[in-house]
Amino acid sequence: MAQHPHPVDIKVHQRSRFLDIAFDDGSLFSLPCEYLRVYSPSAETRGHSPATAKLERGKERVTITKIEPVGQYAIKIHFDDGHNSGLYDWVYLYNLGKHHNELWQAYLEKLKAVGYQRQDPDLIPPDGDA
Repeated sequence: MAQHPHPVDIKVHQRSRFLDIAFDDGSLFSLPCEYLRVYSPSAETRGHSPATAKLERGKERVTITKIEPVGQYAIKIHFDDGHNSGLYDWVYLYNLGKHHNELWQAYLEKLKAVGYQRQDPDLIPPDGDA
């Protein structure tokens, strides 16, 4: 079995609502909190099959309030909307980073298909934002 990348640094930018995650293969991803929330790996969000997955709406301004390590393989993210179920393991986080553009576009297309108009927040780049 091939070794999967592991995080070497995780930082939340409260003001800009981004999570930066650096992996030991040199990859660095800046992921919006909204993106992490709508792609939560919880059964509440993902359902037990693609047919039962929940389309999250109204998460444009969600932020992370707390991150808890889970062993040596995952983190549990607490969001300010009360959601805190689902474990973000390293492989899942890496794939969210690697496939951010495609996954984000798929999410936007699903919102459009149901007639939801996103309220675009004023996202601030994470540089210098602690």
